Amino acid sequence: MHNTVYTLITGASEGLGKAFAFECASRAMNLILVSLPESGLPELANFIRRNFDVSVHYFEKDLSQSSGCYDVFLEIENKKLQVNILINNAGMGSTILFDEGSPEFYEKQIGLNVLATTIITHLFIKNLRGKTPAYILNVGSMASFFFLPKKQVYGGTKSYIYYFSKSLKKELKNKGVNVSVLCPGGINTNLSVTLSNKNASWTSRISIMNPEEVAPIALNGLLKKKEVIIPGRLNRFFLFLDKILPAPVKTLITNYTMKKINPPKWYNHYLLKPVSSPAA
Repeated sequence: MHNTVYTLITGASEGLGKAFAFECASRAMNLILVSLPESGLPELANFIRRNFDVSVHYFEKDLSQSSGCYDVFLEIENKKLQVNILINNAGMGSTILFDEGSPEFYEKQIGLNVLATTIITHLFIKNLRGKTPAYILNVGSMASFFFLPKKQVYGGTKSYIYYFSKSLKKELKNKGVNVSVLCPGGINTNLSVTLSNKNASWTSRISIMNPEEVAPIALNGLLKKKEVIIPGRLNRFFLFLDKILPAPVKTLITNYTMKKINPPKWYNHYLLKPVSSPAA
């Protein structure tokens, strides 16, 4: 193999995580892939092994439960795999009124978006510091910059990721570990999200990107040690407008945009289905 270190990617079975896996493999990076059981991870790992000259390990765990995070860490430690790049990609999105969601759904969303990223990062810090230069990429969202109806919990979790990443970067600055936060706009991560994106406003639709576009931008930014990575010119333009427009104008635009986002009933049913027991 080209090297003896690995890139660890969570939420690797579809969408942006899968795009990260292919992009990293194309750059001769060995991979450790983590995702839910029965999400196609073994097939993905085998495909990458056959088509790229890299080593691939995979672990099927539910990271919304802290036990899953510890299990992944212990199994990687037992295999004596050395991680020099950590990509915290696993997460759950939502576009719903607050009272439409259940406490169980929000608990799972916060567990995956916030706690899993925090725990996984903490567990692997020592490993990373022993393989410098090392890198951490946390996947945030443009939602962390705006206060959006129907994005209250999701946006809150991504605001945490933004603050956490920027603060951690300062702590690790002189220790050989770079921390970057990726803040994409809408991404066609899977079929249900892609269909939901078609109901968005025109301004939202034209800024939506595909995972295959975002992954190389994110990796390039990470390896260049960029603090905040915002893929897409339109997304950067929207962020610029947010800084210069008066508050009443931003409120009108935001309200109009979010009113246009009305996922079909089947999507909300799919999104808010009962939480299953954690994987063993």
